[in-house]
Amino acid sequence: MTQAIQPNPAVRTRFAPSPTGFLHLGGARTALFSWAFARHFGGSFVLRIEDTDVERSTPEAVDAIFAGMRWLDLMPDETPVFQMARHARHREVIAQMLEAGTAYYCYSTPAEVEAMRELARAEGRKPRYDGTWRPEPGKTLPPVPADREPVVRFRNPLDGDTTWNDLVKGPISIGNAELDDLVIARTGGVPTYNFCVVVDDWDMRITHVIRGDDHVNNTPRQINILRALGATVPEYGHLPMILGPDGDKLSKRHGAVSVMQYDEQGYLPEAMINYLARLGWSHGDDELFSRAQFVEWFDPSHLSRSAAQWDPKKLNWVNAQYIKQSSGEDLAARVSSRIVARGGNPELANLPAVMDLLKERAETLEQLADDAMLFCVAFDASQIPADLAAQHLTDGARAMLRDFAAQAAEGEWTKPALAAVMKSVLAAHGAKMPQLGIPLRVAVTGRPQTPAVDAVLALLGKEVVLARLHAI
Repeated sequence: MTQAIQPNPAVRTRFAPSPTGFLHLGGARTALFSWAFARHFGGSFVLRIEDTDVERSTPEAVDAIFAGMRWLDLMPDETPVFQMARHARHREVIAQMLEAGTAYYCYSTPAEVEAMRELARAEGRKPRYDGTWRPEPGKTLPPVPADREPVVRFRNPLDGDTTWNDLVKGPISIGNAELDDLVIARTGGVPTYNFCVVVDDWDMRITHVIRGDDHVNNTPRQINILRALGATVPEYGHLPMILGPDGDKLSKRHGAVSVMQYDEQGYLPEAMINYLARLGWSHGDDELFSRAQFVEWFDPSHLSRSAAQWDPKKLNWVNAQYIKQSSGEDLAARVSSRIVARGGNPELANLPAVMDLLKERAETLEQLADDAMLFCVAFDASQIPADLAAQHLTDGARAMLRDFAAQAAEGEWTKPALAAVMKSVLAAHGAKMPQLGIPLRVAVTGRPQTPAVDAVLALLGKEVVLARLHAI
């Protein structure tokens, strides 16, 4: 029996992408899990655009992120926040920390800091900033260089451990002695990424942070800054990476492209949500489930600690199941523009009925559009390839086609009625089904293979089919 969900409107999760490229699969999965967690508890899901990398952040990338989230229907509950717009707040907090003594000015140059690290390496110690400018009781600091702008460093605890119970990985503990004093503002007072994240999570009242495990090393630093600010520390969960089918890190050659490319390739957003949900999360043996079921079932304790593997064949299978479950009307609405893009005219066909015929064998909307062109373009006998005509439109085949046309013209134009006419013609000529079925397909469509020929003829319509047969 499923345990009843205890609503908790205080739950707040966030998705915080950097707008330096499209919304990729890993980012989409992170957004999905953060969204589902908030929905599971009746909380809020918010979006923060971390655009502090001014040189690489672009409006086009922001638009691409929004487009991907709209397609997947993962839009936030509140107006998106842009990190750059909050720099005045970040500077305000840095000033407060300098006054409180939890941060300090550091005048060491990058070259000097690198020399400190080289010395530590040579002595077998962890390479780190050595605290030259860190204020300590009884310590005399060097004279302030007149020609240097300082950075601001966080005064990290020297003793003890920073420990958290990761929602995915379980208990993690990092010795504070392993962490040097993090730069929280560059020269000129520009706040750094790790510091901005802390202040934004604090101000946005984020209760749970679900993100990729490449952020694990940032977490103890961020926790220590939050504690120094007297802020509530969120719960953290770090998702393992997604691997390609060959076991290597997912890359463009595996399909690590914009999620919108999957829209272009004919995948349904519902199917993509279902597939992404199963990449590192499970609910028993359930493979297919609705968005509502996923929200109801979602529990971070069921997130896998090991890397997930991208499987294009499995994605195609999932997409095919969603296509089969869709109505002809729904599929027609989704496929119509794809037919137009191919030069077809959806108005030439009863498109919902065509979709119902084709959907059982289709893996993508693109495949449906390709197959639907059979019904959505004008066709005449001059378009039949000469080799097909020579092979299949023999004198004997033409005789059967004439008989078929004559009998079919007199009866109902339905799939059962057309199947009955075909049986009658075969019996009269002592022939087998392929001897009539293939010539029928070639004469009417120019193709030797189609879905069930009686269904195809019924959908093409009496007038069209008879006109094409009489032209042979």
